[in-house]
Amino acid sequence: MNIQSEKEEGKIGKREDDVDVEDEVDEEEEEGVGVIEERIGLIEEKIMKWEEDQSMIWDLGPEETSEYLNAANDARILIDKLESMHLSKEDQEYKFLQRAYSVLQTAMTRLEEEFSNLLIQNRQPFEPEYVSFRSSEEDAVDGNSFVSLGDESFEESLRRDSVSRAAEEHVIDLVHPAVIPDLRCIANLLFASNYSQECAQAYTIVRRDALDECLFILEMERLSIEDVLKMEWSTLNSKIKRWSWAVKIFVRVYLASERWLSDQIFGEGEPVSQVSFVDASKASILQLLNFGEAMSIGPHQPEKLFRILDMYEVLADLMPDIDALYPDEVGSSVKFECHEVLTRLGDCVRITFLEFKNTVGSNPSTTPLVGGGIHPLARYVMNYLRTLTDYGEALNHLLKDQEEEDSISSSPDTSPGAEEDNRSQGSPGRFPSMSRQFLSFASVLENNLEEKSKLYKETSLQHLFLMNNLHYMAEKVKGSELRVIFGDEWIRKHNWKFQQHAMKYERASWSSILNLLKDEGIHAPGSNSVSKSLLKEKLRSFYLGFEDIYRIQTAWSIPDVQLREDLRISISVKVIQAYRTFVGRNNSHMSDKNIRYTADDLENYLLDFFEGSQKLLQNPHRR
Repeated sequence: MNIQSEKEEGKIGKREDDVDVEDEVDEEEEEGVGVIEERIGLIEEKIMKWEEDQSMIWDLGPEETSEYLNAANDARILIDKLESMHLSKEDQEYKFLQRAYSVLQTAMTRLEEEFSNLLIQNRQPFEPEYVSFRSSEEDAVDGNSFVSLGDESFEESLRRDSVSRAAEEHVIDLVHPAVIPDLRCIANLLFASNYSQECAQAYTIVRRDALDECLFILEMERLSIEDVLKMEWSTLNSKIKRWSWAVKIFVRVYLASERWLSDQIFGEGEPVSQVSFVDASKASILQLLNFGEAMSIGPHQPEKLFRILDMYEVLADLMPDIDALYPDEVGSSVKFECHEVLTRLGDCVRITFLEFKNTVGSNPSTTPLVGGGIHPLARYVMNYLRTLTDYGEALNHLLKDQEEEDSISSSPDTSPGAEEDNRSQGSPGRFPSMSRQFLSFASVLENNLEEKSKLYKETSLQHLFLMNNLHYMAEKVKGSELRVIFGDEWIRKHNWKFQQHAMKYERASWSSILNLLKDEGIHAPGSNSVSKSLLKEKLRSFYLGFEDIYRIQTAWSIPDVQLREDLRISISVKVIQAYRTFVGRNNSHMSDKNIRYTADDLENYLLDFFEGSQKLLQNPHRR
């Protein structure tokens, strides 16, 4: 009987409970001792001749493999027949049974080796498209510093790496399809011969090594939690990005393909298929999860939050795939670990976000920012929040969980800023929990900026500083996805706030010299006539005041071009117009030498204001 006829008749290729062990035994007449001896001798000869040959049988061709499989199957059938005779040790057939056991053991050991060799030698190379996918995600290390004060470079440093879905849910042939029937045939014979455990173990060892090699190709090195915690951020950042890409490829391509391979060989839905798959894949998936766990327990540094969110989103997205790959009790430990790591990553996200908010609230300053421009902390926080909007669904879910915990354990936030924002804004949009937390964060930042403004001695510079920073916050919200989170009411409120500080700056800076351009105090005592000396003194005081403001405020900074221009125009309307009117009204009472600057001169000098570079006034008309 050849191997093909065995497959067709179903004698090889079934589980033990499906194999008719009596098919080749004449049920109507007993075999004589001589016939049994001759039969075991023929089987033994076919099996044992390969023990002296180091060649792999399956390398030699179908004729040799068919002969060996049939001989091994005959040994199994003979054993079943002899065992059914309930022999005692005194029976002559009992010796043949022991010989048959030995021959079958030899055959099964050899078939295990052939099975493993077929799996190894016919392993398919990893698809080039997946390797090239990796190379397109080359690590762009963000540098040594997480924050850049320039918005564009900040955004570039935080730009999320998109994980292509081209490789998702794509089953590939991990072993050449041509040998699958042979592998299935060997497995069926091993199972029918009660060598299921040995077969599954041989499969597990080979495929576990193959999946280890897959991780190696994906450049996912084996790291302990201690190794991860000791890494420099630039190195760790690169490894997180690679992990976020690799774990998707590993689960959706290689684990899905591994499960399919197991089902092809052992039968879809068979318990041994699931057990073999779990045993083969468990170490590799736990290696990936170990990195996630290490990240979740590391220091809760703000710059790590985006990468942790990347990991959380990727793993959360993969959970349905993982649940489907490990549906039974045998895979429950893997599913449990995946869910545990996901939970820990989520906890890490919440803790990092809230600790950063608390840090901003308690961030002390002893030295004011030179020039009163936009504080680095304001840039950092607003760009940070803006980048977090990319993670809206995940972050809103995690912050909602945090709010539920807070509502149980403590009373709501009743700080003035948070209470005012909650009254005026509510919780707009698709992400109410995220909105409430972001509004609270913005209030914390505003309070911090208020405290920082008090470091300036000049009241006018305090208001300029707050004007700059509140305007920056409003513009950041208005021009990004933060608008959905904060809402238009918040924008209107903060536009009004920065405009109020602009008006207060003008009053603090210019009221005193504007008062000099009023007609009060220019008349001689007891007379309605204009006193030229008093008029001259008023002009001189105005010029000195303007020059002093010029010297000081040219060093001040308004980084936003439009805001700077708007404030200059507002000053011009108030100050230059008042000066032009005053000089025109009193022109007949003063000589040209009293006019140090024309209105056009002063208007041109206003163009030097708020450029962050101190200047001294050069009077072109001074004589």
